[in-house]
Amino acid sequence: MSAETDMIKLYSGRILALAAEMPRTKRLENPSATARRRAPLCGSTVTVDIIRDGDVITDYGQDVKACALGQAAASVIGAEIVGLTAEQVQQGRDELFAMLKNDGPVPSSPFDGLDVLQPAKDYKNRHASILLAFDATLEALEATKATA
Repeated sequence: MSAETDMIKLYSGRILALAAEMPRTKRLENPSATARRRAPLCGSTVTVDIIRDGDVITDYGQDVKACALGQAAASVIGAEIVGLTAEQVQQGRDELFAMLKNDGPVPSSPFDGLDVLQPAKDYKNRHASILLAFDATLEALEATKATA
């Protein structure tokens, strides 16, 4: 398979649709915490605002400046994140990491939509961008512990 064919496969219509229809793209006015993460290799950035009530995320906003793969991941995460706990978010991140780095299975529900990113396993230079939304969310969740 040629490199061009591989890239076409990587940027499937489903990935592009997720990137174009990203939910929760408005920043929150009074978040419990905000975190910004940047992938040094490609320069992608994700800024996340969360509102947390107890251990549950009750609102979420994101500003995503990333490649289509990072946007697709943020789209799936943004669609599923409200109502989850820090532990569920960490589990989703760990499962996505394992899928990308260790040929692990697709993340479990509610993050099973990240299956669309399976072709990205072979593109290690894209992994950091794909993980940014999870990493920023986990950083924001950690920051809420410090202020609680």
